[in-house]
Amino acid sequence: MNPPRITIDNASCANATIIHVDSANKYGILLEVVQVLTDLELIVKKAYISSDGGWFMDVFNVTDQSGQKIMDESVLEGIKDCIYKSIAPGSCFLPSRRRAIGVEPSSDYTLIELTGTDRPGLLSEVSAVLTNLDCNVVNAEVWTHNKRAAAVIQVTDRKSGLAISDAERLCRIKERLHYVFKGRSRDAKATVAMGITHTERRLHQMMLEDRDYERYDKDKANANPIPMVSVVNWLQKEYSVVTMRCKDRPKLLFDTVCTLTDMQYVVYHGSVDTEGPEAYQEYYIRHIDGSPVNSEAERKRIIQCLEAAIERRVSEGLKLELSTGDRVGLLSDVTRIFRENGLTVTRAEVATRGNKAINTFFVRDTAGSSVELKTLEAIRQEIGQTVLQVKGHPDHPKSPAQESPTRFLFSSLFRPRSL
Repeated sequence: MNPPRITIDNASCANATIIHVDSANKYGILLEVVQVLTDLELIVKKAYISSDGGWFMDVFNVTDQSGQKIMDESVLEGIKDCIYKSIAPGSCFLPSRRRAIGVEPSSDYTLIELTGTDRPGLLSEVSAVLTNLDCNVVNAEVWTHNKRAAAVIQVTDRKSGLAISDAERLCRIKERLHYVFKGRSRDAKATVAMGITHTERRLHQMMLEDRDYERYDKDKANANPIPMVSVVNWLQKEYSVVTMRCKDRPKLLFDTVCTLTDMQYVVYHGSVDTEGPEAYQEYYIRHIDGSPVNSEAERKRIIQCLEAAIERRVSEGLKLELSTGDRVGLLSDVTRIFRENGLTVTRAEVATRGNKAINTFFVRDTAGSSVELKTLEAIRQEIGQTVLQVKGHPDHPKSPAQESPTRFLFSSLFRPRSL
């Protein structure tokens, strides 16, 4: 089993492709495999986990995004190749890093990490600071949960389009971002990051380190239905048994495995089933020192952390999709318009594909109520009806296919322009 063996079976199950992964066991291997499946946008319908002793023998029943088996041979070979590369000898599991605000140069972009207290207009303030410092936001992901916020942002220099490497300028960026959080965050530190990790994995680590799992009584009344999570000890086998039941959603398996790994727990056995009306996960775990959960306080912390991991992607608010030509300051302008119209961003995914910006925002009224239709129309009138699409509002009609760009006050802002 060393090197790993990955086999794919399309004959044994009528409604899913079965992936077998057999390998020598090592710390973090389950998360590495689940992360690959998640990044390849595969849906895990069932999973059987066994990694006791020196062996890792797991089975995953997966489908594509439309719920169909994967039949294309080239795609299947690509899946096998990605899994192999992630767990082969020489691959390295990257543990979490600790920081609140970090700026890191790389060959393509500068990576900025932020954590702090969430408040209306925070993303607008951050993006405005970056624009004023001649930074172009290339990609970004922002999460908010339990009044905490975390962001991983990739920026380039406005003029050169390259990563920012000047030490004095990096220091100035950190100082300005620190000022945005000053007096509002319990841990607003400015540090330089070392190494690059997976964005969503890093966001989980940042939120965990920022203790977003701490839930106050006044927050519980307004929270979404809390997932059912339990932790009990099986003393005869020296395992702690974690069980979870909640509404299924994309990337749920990744989120829970990521959290257990970052809490330094190892999954020795487990099963996952999402084919019913809800998702069910069961894990037999020990701490990396070999012990089961050894205190009531730690048992409660595991439950709180897993509840937070499940809830972080349960977006609060209305989904807005922006697709337009990319340019410097685009994110700052869009989030400013949201803020001026009384909306706050609860989650955001910002991406650049060639010369095109493809952004997704989840927004809500700053008072916590649903977004009114007249507010949406005012925002779309300012940004552009075909540029900003509304998803899921019960009273909002489908957007027309074509409209004249001259109708919009800010139409020129959303066209690509040379730097």
